[in-house]
Amino acid sequence: MDIYGTIGPACLDDKLLEEMFLLGMTGMRLNLSHTELSDCHEWTDKIKQAAKSAGVKPKILIDLQGPELRIGKLETPILLREGEQIILESQNREETKSKELDCGLFGCQEYGQSATAISVPEPVIARMETGQQVLLDDGKIMLVVLASEQGRSCCQVSRGGILASKKSIALQGIELYLPTLTESDRKNLRQAREHGVTGVMLPFVSKAYQLQNLKRELLEMKEPELEIFAKIENLEGFHNLKHLLPYADHIVIARGDLGNRMPLWELPSIQAEIAKVCRKEKKPFMVVTQMLASMEDHKVPTRAEVSDIFRAVSEGAFSVMVTGETAAGRYPVEAMKYLCRTVQSAQEYLKERQNRERKQI
Repeated sequence: MDIYGTIGPACLDDKLLEEMFLLGMTGMRLNLSHTELSDCHEWTDKIKQAAKSAGVKPKILIDLQGPELRIGKLETPILLREGEQIILESQNREETKSKELDCGLFGCQEYGQSATAISVPEPVIARMETGQQVLLDDGKIMLVVLASEQGRSCCQVSRGGILASKKSIALQGIELYLPTLTESDRKNLRQAREHGVTGVMLPFVSKAYQLQNLKRELLEMKEPELEIFAKIENLEGFHNLKHLLPYADHIVIARGDLGNRMPLWELPSIQAEIAKVCRKEKKPFMVVTQMLASMEDHKVPTRAEVSDIFRAVSEGAFSVMVTGETAAGRYPVEAMKYLCRTVQSAQEYLKERQNRERKQI
């Protein structure tokens, strides 16, 4: 079974990385939503050297930007408080850089207050309507649209938090259709070999043609050996799962954005159904997102988190992954220790159960 961490400032140390590989980590993910692969030689070199020191042949996954939607650049992170208003403005307009605008200028006269403006992708603005729920940073922050006009939407914060640059944005219950790959993605794919990349994660896969497009790009770049990880992050991808299987090497149950597309209490059943289909079709699958989220700030995980990891292994996951826990958390090594040991415990349990069942036959 493969166990992945995510590379980032918190674990960018030779000894820490080596210790994580010694604990049982088999590979690392590099998130290219915020950077270019050409700027990551130091990171990939450290991964390869640490793995070599630990006697491991590492797997390196690049998570492409793909069609994922993100807000624009902010000068500094901003605190959004419940009840406050902000303006979402199309990135096709002049860069706002968190300036103050008057909500009353376009239909929010009853609120009559100034609000911070944040640039967002044009396809998002185009689909906004009054009452629409807007999810930021994987749903950690929620807004409600009060009014929309001429490429701008006035929103009220219903669930607050600190918002940083380039965080994800989604409209709850709305699917948006975008090109499979960005120009940045193509540039990064061309550099994959020199960085030792072994797999490519494609976000928001919902149609077979997206995976076919990626496979075609890899063939044209003479990189057919790179494995394709199809991230299921919306309901369309879930409903079309059987049509995606022939074109993906791995299915990724990416619970962050997937959970934004439904009430959260429905997410476990969707995860279970994806796992069931993958087992039946003998397609390897990965479970990811918030597996040890509390460990970004705490040295010990919650009981629910280790149970979540155990469940993923029990359902047949071929791989599991942590993201912010190792990339930006305070305890990257401890997080990897709990991930690896929980996986090992689950595997031992399953093996013992199989042995007992054989004896009873």
